[in-house]
Amino acid sequence: RARGSQHLPFAMASAADRFNINNQLEHLQSRYVGTGHADTNRFEWAVNIHRDSYASYVGRPTMMQYFAVAENESIGRVRYNMMQVRCSYDRVTAVI
Repeated sequence: RARGSQHLPFAMASAADRFNINNQLEHLQSRYVGTGHADTNRFEWAVNIHRDSYASYVGRPTMMQYFAVAENESIGRVRYNMMQVRCSYDRVTAVI
């Protein structure tokens, strides 16, 4: 069996591989807001993470039940509060 760079697990990427990876990353960044881009600062990145987390929590009924029990509130109240927080993050990102 020939021993070339294609058989090494941590071989250096060729220029074509790096170009392809960069193109894929740029495509993801243009398609999905939360993936960021070269000019994304820490605050904007954190806002994206928080907004996506709240959206995920609201979309999962078992997580809503968990938060409702932990906060001793109704599921509807917890959902409403989380949607209010999530919407406030949308207003913050609109300003940025």
